[in-house]
Amino acid sequence: MSVLKVENVSIRYKVGDFRQIGLKEYVIRRLKGNYHVSEFWADKDISFTLENGDFLGIIGANGAGKSTLLKAVSGIMTPVSGTIEVNGSVAALLELVSGFDPDLTVRENAYLRGAMLGYTRKYMDERYKDIIRFAELEEVENKPFKQLSTGMQSRLAFAVASLVQPDVLILDEILSVGDGAFAVKSSQKMKEIIENGAVTILVSHSLEQIKQYCNKCLWLDKGRQIAFGDTASVCEKYESFLKGKLTI
Repeated sequence: MSVLKVENVSIRYKVGDFRQIGLKEYVIRRLKGNYHVSEFWADKDISFTLENGDFLGIIGANGAGKSTLLKAVSGIMTPVSGTIEVNGSVAALLELVSGFDPDLTVRENAYLRGAMLGYTRKYMDERYKDIIRFAELEEVENKPFKQLSTGMQSRLAFAVASLVQPDVLILDEILSVGDGAFAVKSSQKMKEIIENGAVTILVSHSLEQIKQYCNKCLWLDKGRQIAFGDTASVCEKYESFLKGKLTI
């Protein structure tokens, strides 16, 4: 049985929509007859299936639709069309330090991030000490989040996101967090999650990382699915494209 099935998924953005420009600007543009909305497809008809233990690498240039697709799989975005079926839980390590409140304490932000990931208050009460200990933030848990360094903020985000053993682990340009000893620890934690059978999805501009870790590969270009399949085969086609030896 598949763990993740993405079928004909399309995601569209509207540029110039009044929700983006604000009500005042919308009214002004309407009065001047200068209100226009344009659309573009970030992803168009994307399909693939992953089973237990699969490690998918997603490749393509900036603007290919990689991160947008990850957000759809993680539930942050809803496709305009198509379906995404996930049999199990999803843990997404995307934009690690976004979504925190700088004026709240480290402790309060841990609970805030936990709620955003769907953890109950009871579960967070039970695991909070483990989170802070893993993030190595015991001495600053009552300080405002904004006083933490970027590395410390990332450690808290990673500790909360990796709290559970997910069925699907999503990584956007992340294979370790922090520096020094914590980078080793975070890498070991992700390896543990992967070895326990999680389907893993990695977006990376490093083909060497993709080749090293992934058994399957998805190539996107300007929202289009160019290829999906065995990593070596897809990467070979992509490298030929980059060298100008293949047109798409």
